[in-house]
Amino acid sequence: MSVATTTSTVDADRVKALVRSRLLRTPRKELELLEGTERRLRVRHEVLTVLREERAILPAGALTDVVNQVSDEVVGLGPIERLLNDPEVSEVMVNGADDVYVERKGRIERVEGLLFEGEEQVLHLIERIVSPLGLRIDESSPYVDARLPDGSRVNAIIPPLSLCGPAVTVRKFSLRPLGPDDLIRTGSVTKPMMAFLAASVRARSNIIVSGGTGTGKTTLLGVLSSFIPAGERLITIEDAAELRLAQPHVVSLEARPPNVEGAGEVTVRALVRNALRMRPDRILVGEVRGGEALDMLQAMNTGHEGSMSTAHANSPRDLLTRLETMALMADVELPVTHVREQVASALDLVVHMTRLSDGRRSVSRISAVEGLRRGEVVVEDVFRWQRGPHAGFEATPKLPKLLEVLAARDERVDPRVFREILVSSAGSSPSGSVMEASAPRPGGEPGLATLPRALGDHRPHWPGSLRRLGSILD
Repeated sequence: MSVATTTSTVDADRVKALVRSRLLRTPRKELELLEGTERRLRVRHEVLTVLREERAILPAGALTDVVNQVSDEVVGLGPIERLLNDPEVSEVMVNGADDVYVERKGRIERVEGLLFEGEEQVLHLIERIVSPLGLRIDESSPYVDARLPDGSRVNAIIPPLSLCGPAVTVRKFSLRPLGPDDLIRTGSVTKPMMAFLAASVRARSNIIVSGGTGTGKTTLLGVLSSFIPAGERLITIEDAAELRLAQPHVVSLEARPPNVEGAGEVTVRALVRNALRMRPDRILVGEVRGGEALDMLQAMNTGHEGSMSTAHANSPRDLLTRLETMALMADVELPVTHVREQVASALDLVVHMTRLSDGRRSVSRISAVEGLRRGEVVVEDVFRWQRGPHAGFEATPKLPKLLEVLAARDERVDPRVFREILVSSAGSSPSGSVMEASAPRPGGEPGLATLPRALGDHRPHWPGSLRRLGSILD
């Protein structure tokens, strides 16, 4: 009886473990310098080497799966790599080793069949994200904010603070930054509203975008920044760098957490103070959370007009209250009345974002800060989302004082925009209305997909200069 070389099938998990151990002995930088195709060829070569040594075979489909999984884990982000490459996924949420959710098209859904091999693999994923940034996460510092190379925001928290095991939240950002036309097409804003915001940005109005978590504040801030003239010097200040601006003259600053010894921390407030010495035309603060609010307000009041930021709030009125509270958190003893005067004189517009019931993000209010009245900051809606059976955007008939500032700076907006109120398709639009009806969806959901007619189609007489409004209205 002849002795023949025997082969057998092997467990794919064992092959992955062997290949992973071989690749992890290779310097990480050597693997990361390889292109994606070369990297997978290297992994495939190691898999075939292991199979020859084990005198075993793998089916073709299993071989491809092993190559992809090992490549993603060793030089990628493991099981969530394919989720991050999915253009429909906007957020990935890992709640321990065996519970993964994603946000797809505004809806949260559970990912079936995507399990980590254990908490160690999740911790390895976190380490791969934070190590290149010089950050750390351990029992003494059990949570961290970081970002991926493409600008996606990452938050990680581990036991003992997280009771379900290590948790990772990745908020993705599209490879192509959204523009004004994208927001108009998706119904987040109408053309008259965008034209008003564009004129306000060009006229150097101070604007804060408010809203809850995940409502699109940073996205809208990036869109508004696209209206800033190219010749201006912009300084951006963020906890984790996310803003991607198209202007040629941009200096991006990023805060730094303390090191292992608890030293070396650089706060957003310190960066705001430093930015004032960098000859900025405008300062863009990614988000105000604390005492930096006072420095930002003072910058707006001392010649740095046209600055913008975001903040968490439930409404424009709540935002003003929060700004007072955050300014009082600074290490400066100031009376509340003085802080309130700073808020009233510094801010021009508050744009409030909200998430609709179907998951879409939308501007719910554009409010103008009208100054002080009887010791209280006056805020008036300019545009707002009207709920009800005939839901839609409407422009309030009261003209904001900001129009006088825009006119003085040669950025005039047709006053008729603020007199025409959006009506539903059940009624009829006023004769010569600038904005048309938006048909309600079944069940009373607003028909944001049906946008108002472009102002350029009506060709009304617009007072003042139109030389820089063409890109928005045509």
